[in-house]
Amino acid sequence: MALRDTSPPEAGGPVPCRAAPALDPGDRARLLAGAHHNPHALLGAHPVPGGIAFRALRPFARAVSVVVDGERSRLVSEGDGLFAGVLPLAAIPSYTLLVVYEDGEHEVHDPYRFLPALGDTDLHLIREGRHEELWTALGAQPMTHQGVTGTRFTVWAPNAQGVRVAGDFTCWDGTAFPMRSLGASGVWELFLPGIGEGTRYKFEITSRSGHRFLKADPMARQAEIPPDTASIVSVSHYEWGDAEWMAHRGDVPVHEAPFSVYEVHLPSWRPGLTYRQLAEELPAYVKDLGFTHVELMPVAQHPFSGSWGYQVTGFYAPTARLGSPDDFKYLVDALHRAGLGVIMDWVPAHFPKDDWALGRFDGEPLYEPGDWRRAEHPDWGTYEFDYGRVEVRNFLVANAVYWCEEFHIDGLRVDAVASMLYLDYSRDSGQWTPNVFGGREDLDAMAFLQEMNATVYRRVPGVMTIAEESTAWDGVTRPTESGGLGFGLKWNMGWMHDSLGYVQHEPVHRRYHHHEMTFSMVYAYSENYVLPISHDEVVHGKRSLVSKMPGDWWQQRATHRAYLGFMWAHPGKQLLFMGQEFAQGAEWSEAHGPDWWLLDPAYGAEADHRGVQDLVRDLNTVYRHTPALWQCDTTPDGFQWVLGDAADDNVFAFLRHDAEGGPLLSVTNFSPVVRHDYRLGVPGDVPAWQEVLNTDAGRYGGSGVGTSDPVKPEDGLLPLTLPPLATVWLTPV
Repeated sequence: MALRDTSPPEAGGPVPCRAAPALDPGDRARLLAGAHHNPHALLGAHPVPGGIAFRALRPFARAVSVVVDGERSRLVSEGDGLFAGVLPLAAIPSYTLLVVYEDGEHEVHDPYRFLPALGDTDLHLIREGRHEELWTALGAQPMTHQGVTGTRFTVWAPNAQGVRVAGDFTCWDGTAFPMRSLGASGVWELFLPGIGEGTRYKFEITSRSGHRFLKADPMARQAEIPPDTASIVSVSHYEWGDAEWMAHRGDVPVHEAPFSVYEVHLPSWRPGLTYRQLAEELPAYVKDLGFTHVELMPVAQHPFSGSWGYQVTGFYAPTARLGSPDDFKYLVDALHRAGLGVIMDWVPAHFPKDDWALGRFDGEPLYEPGDWRRAEHPDWGTYEFDYGRVEVRNFLVANAVYWCEEFHIDGLRVDAVASMLYLDYSRDSGQWTPNVFGGREDLDAMAFLQEMNATVYRRVPGVMTIAEESTAWDGVTRPTESGGLGFGLKWNMGWMHDSLGYVQHEPVHRRYHHHEMTFSMVYAYSENYVLPISHDEVVHGKRSLVSKMPGDWWQQRATHRAYLGFMWAHPGKQLLFMGQEFAQGAEWSEAHGPDWWLLDPAYGAEADHRGVQDLVRDLNTVYRHTPALWQCDTTPDGFQWVLGDAADDNVFAFLRHDAEGGPLLSVTNFSPVVRHDYRLGVPGDVPAWQEVLNTDAGRYGGSGVGTSDPVKPEDGLLPLTLPPLATVWLTPV
């Protein structure tokens, strides 16, 4: 029964209201327990016999009054933070609440007088799993609603009994702000007046079993710096300056354009730099080396630095370690204004089990499958996504669009695609169930990837998607309308594995592994390939690229340079991880990043490390200005073996052709001896060939063996002097 405040009003204070009808005991209990699906039916203003009843839930308040046309009427305490009263009014007026706490009075708008701030169209699209701008419907959205500024909070939690908003403005107690369920969509909503940018918040969820816990917002666009885990209400104020780049980035399809990628782990590239500080250094460095794109290891919010970003908890928030979302936009903008594309690693294959994040989000499996055989990722101790659930698929598809549209990302490199495509990935017999056709393919994951690719390419012209797919899955880069997965490019893991295996053998043994360098041409045109020497190849005891090479330090660096020359000439685009561009000898460490001190002239680095760096710059320069090296990467017309079977000599020679047939001759000698008068059959219509790049040049740290003058064929054979452990490029004079 309601407790009526019978004490007389203070002089000049509010007049007490008449007591309101008591709440149903069950409704009251559920409301106070955070388990009511429709708190707006109990709180706010509602017609009752004799007037309008007002009810507010304000824990820790000493008193609450309703203010109508400047006149205050004190509500009656009903206990447990509930205050209610009836005013003799014919209709619900415009009103505010005057709440008295220990620190004074606060006049506020009542959140429970507002209509839902999310429309029926949004709810329909969410329920159908087709909301391509999901970030505009879910999460924390500052807005003006019914003439009042505040923030709309929305979250998908279909299995919850109740959801409340908690934050720094409630001392992390959600009692005062229960959300309402918006029906079968599973979405909960509450508009909170006066709450704005910078507010920290979480959702307090009461599960079906009655357990209560705090969860970070899955759609948060900003988060706290780890180890803190709250979400932050965020508004972008950034004004882009990359209009010219955006207008022309898709002028030439990526598989027909120069594409040379520098892979970066932002937190360790220059440890301690913020996004804005990186923007002052990274674009200039990468542009100077001649790369066309930067690939960023995952930048989405992740709690553990040692995961390098591959265990994501905030899929819609750039990591707060380096700055705000607008700061990240500043970095992307700076790269674009320097003429560099930006690719971002994207991780839709799994997510960590942190109890404040996505795992069992509303007390039940939600983003992960309910079947334990499908939910657990056996390799990484994480959850896999439930690709068969339309809302989960929508969450991921919209996320891909979000990074491309909101942050102007030019490409998404999708991590661990193979782990998504196979039901038995890293699983033994009995740990997986076949699909409806009895096969091992995950049909839901396949459909998700097709939908993601089709949606991104349709909505964001000029972007690309790249698959890290380590098997021979057919049609990874085939269009979706032809039954493929629809990626633009695929990492060539086979080439990477075989070529690195070859160069790690002593030269005397390489004759027995010659096929490892030629086999890639058997399947080179089955997909649109990128040749990746990524971070994965220089960690966990695999050694850095130069340290994989046998021999003394000179031979290691020479083989390193020869390998890069071979790689840049081979069909396919190329990617090189930071530190390998100057032959760093140590494995990469996320704690301290590249060993930049190796480039210090005081260390004597001119020939050792700066020489390799100079080579990479020249490789990229010649590459960009030579269409034969990139224009026909995906067609057999762009490649022709000149010498592919010289196993005893450790020599590989081939021609690359541009669209008009213009050739470049690449010759690699993976033996440590100079080969004089080495004759190669070349096209008869070229009168002379000129060396345009030689990885053995003295300025790169080589021995300086080469030919500065044009070389003419003799009886159809081109006589060359092949430098030791080197690659030479020649073009027609």
